[in-house]
Amino acid sequence: MKKLSIILFIGLIWMAFGCAEGYIDDIAFVEPGPDEAAPEVTINYPSEGTLIRVTEDVTSMEVDLEVRDDIEIQSIVVELNGEEIARFEDFPDYRRALKKFEYDNVTNGQHTLTVTATDLSGKTTSETVNFEKVEPYRPVYDNEVFYVPFDGDFMELVRIQNPEVSGSPGFTNGVVGRAYAGANNAYLTYNTNGLRNQEFSAVFWYRVNATPDRAGLLVMGPPDTNNPNAMNNRSKGFRLFRESAGPMQRVKLNVGNGSGDNWFDGGEAADINPAAGEWAHIAFTISGSSCAVYINGEVVSQGAFSGIDWEGCDILTVGSGAPRFTEWGHLSTSSLMDELRIFDRALSQDEIQSIMAAERN
Repeated sequence: MKKLSIILFIGLIWMAFGCAEGYIDDIAFVEPGPDEAAPEVTINYPSEGTLIRVTEDVTSMEVDLEVRDDIEIQSIVVELNGEEIARFEDFPDYRRALKKFEYDNVTNGQHTLTVTATDLSGKTTSETVNFEKVEPYRPVYDNEVFYVPFDGDFMELVRIQNPEVSGSPGFTNGVVGRAYAGANNAYLTYNTNGLRNQEFSAVFWYRVNATPDRAGLLVMGPPDTNNPNAMNNRSKGFRLFRESAGPMQRVKLNVGNGSGDNWFDGGEAADINPAAGEWAHIAFTISGSSCAVYINGEVVSQGAFSGIDWEGCDILTVGSGAPRFTEWGHLSTSSLMDELRIFDRALSQDEIQSIMAAERN
């Protein structure tokens, strides 16, 4: 027992000697440095210039922000148009706060969002962004179910949907505001929910670029499982396209009734002169008994038709025949398109001419 006590005593002396020699560091209290910097505020959403488009007059949005400070955040205050909508004073990480919250009363019009952060020493930083809740589009015409104005984006305004964009289409001056500017291998595809009706009309403005000598304009067709790399199943849906007729470009419509396809080719009456460099108004109608094609408000082709079959027609292509109508080379060009509208009934000639006149003025 005495020998064990001696061994323990020697061990304690050795440990004390080791600490004195620096083998074990003392735990030292570190004073925080001075609070020199104001907080940093980042507003991730909404960003400057955000346009919120929904079908409702009042909607919600998620506010997404980040605040950093060199010492400690004391509070974060969020204001919309000068009124406080959120306050935060509890931060698990007191130097970095990531905050997301839903605000459910965003009305139509311009808005200003301000985030103000304060640190423990009273330093304050405010950041502001301006955004707009765009008033919902109200269809101008009876039975209008689809509208794309191409005024700087490709959004369809009746259902509020963005297309899948292939290639790099752009924008240019149009008949009304801006217009779609096609490009090589560029086109848009929209879903066809609400568009597959037994009566169907489409109207739009078109300025043709004849290079290459053929192109798709609008296509709602089914997949072609027998020819997946060069599709051309014309038994269902429709294909509106153009191709050369000497120096002119001829507009043609092909429509499938389920058992075969039907052609509406007006010959010379359906020709557009690319050299003129002018906008042409194009329209076509489909019903259970007939189809018609119009250029600048005049009938260029019409005939009897037994009714369209929409099976498998789940996408609408704008600006090309791809991907469902490619075997004959009706792809994209640098042609321009503006004011695309679709209706769930067959428009009359007078209605088409009225739309033309309203948009031209």
